[in-house]
This record gives sequence, C-alpha cells and structure tokens, in this order.
Amino acid sequence: MTFTGAIGAVCMFPLRAIINTSVALGIHPNVLTLIGVLINIGAGFALAHDHFKLGGAIMIVANIFDFIDGKVAHITGKQSAFGAFWDSTLDRFSDLALFTGLIWLYSTLGRHDYVLVTTLTLIFATMTSYARARAESLVAKCKVGFMERPERIVLFMIGAFTDRMGAVLWVILVLSVVTVANRIYYTYLALNRLPMPSKAGPTGVFKRAFFWTDDRATLAYDLWVIVILSFVWLTPPAWIGDPTGTGPGLIGWFLR
Repeated sequence: MTFTGAIGAVCMFPLRAIINTSVALGIHPNVLTLIGVLINIGAGFALAHDHFKLGGAIMIVANIFDFIDGKVAHITGKQSAFGAFWDSTLDRFSDLALFTGLIWLYSTLGRHDYVLVTTLTLIFATMTSYARARAESLVAKCKVGFMERPERIVLFMIGAFTDRMGAVLWVILVLSVVTVANRIYYTYLALNRLPMPSKAGPTGVFKRAFFWTDDRATLAYDLWVIVILSFVWLTPPAWIGDPTGTGPGLIGWFLR
C-alpha cells in the first residue's frame, strides 16, 4: 500500500455513501456529470475574485460529482458511448472554467506574466486530453504521461488551499508539455512499430520519470508526487512572484 493508495482508500469511505445514495435516488450519471461542471463554474468564479480557499472547497464538491458519475453508471448499468463522450466533453468545460477564473484574476491584478503562464497551461492541459483522444483513434491505447486531469485538479486544490497557485501553475505547465510530448512520441513509435524507450541502465530512471508509463498508487508515482509537493510547498510565493501580489514574477525578473 503506497501513501497515495492509502489516501485513495480513505477517501472512498465517504464516497461510497454518496454513490449508494445517488443510486438509491435513481439520479442518472449524466445528470451527476452536469452538476459537477456547474459547480466547477462556481469554483472558477471564486478564483476570479481571489477567494482561493472558497474556490478550493467548491472544487472538492464539484469533483465528488465528477468522480461518482462513472461509478454510478457502472452500478446501475447505464454506461454508454454517449455517456463517455458527455463526461469527457464536460470535463473540458470544468477545466476551462478554472483556468478562465485565474486568467480573469491575474488580468485584473495587472499580472500579465501569470495571464501568459495560465493561458499556456490551459493550452497544454487541453492538448493533453486531445492528444490521447486523437491517438486512440489510431492506436489501441495512449495512456502515457504523468500530468492527467486528476493530477491537475488535485494540484489546483492544493494551490488554492495553500496560496501556492503560482508554483502549481508552473508544475502543471511543465509536466503538461512533457505529457503532450510523451503522447506524440508514443503514438509515433506505436504507428511505426518501433520499440518503446528502454528503462534499463543508468539512463533508465530519467526515461522512466519523463516518459511516464507507470500506474497511479505505485512507488514510482509516490516519488513523483513527493517531488512535486516538495517544490510547491518549499517554493516561496515571492520567488516566482506571488500571482496575487504586485511583484514582477519570474518572467518579469528575466525580462528586466
């Protein structure tokens, strides 16, 4: 049992009760998906008005619905191709709501550097999902790369509750770029029937970290989580320019 696996197991206790209640009430999973995205729009509104902790709390509620919709569909036998399409499409709206809220906040604060960082993060977060969807129309599966939607959402919550949103955006941006590159490279190798990068030898650790194929709740996953959380927590907001403050920020520092 890894520590991320343990956290997931603990969180499942209240979630099971919510899932069972939704099943008992006969709520259609597509309705749960819609409720989740509407609540996430509220989280984006809170972020836009610099209410980070409120936004984080709203995100928790929203993503309960985002998590349980698939479980309810499985239990009730209401899984469908349209349901999968509906869920994937509305997930993009949820992501866009959060990013748009931050872009609004940073623009009103005059933080053009973080408007740019957030916009780039939005682009590569969207491309992460698109690259997988497009690849899987050509190859059987393309589940590679670390920074998927669950990781983004958890990092958003951490950034909101700890006032480390600036560091979180940099982490999401950099690892989303790597994830998109992973998926493009993986698809190229698969389509051309070329071998995947070897993870043996001295360079294997680097390849394993930056050509990510491990599952969640594994030791390798936990190590990456520790590295990310350490960076987010140990990086003082002033070092990158507190995105809710008036400092020049990292980009501004380089351009001075």
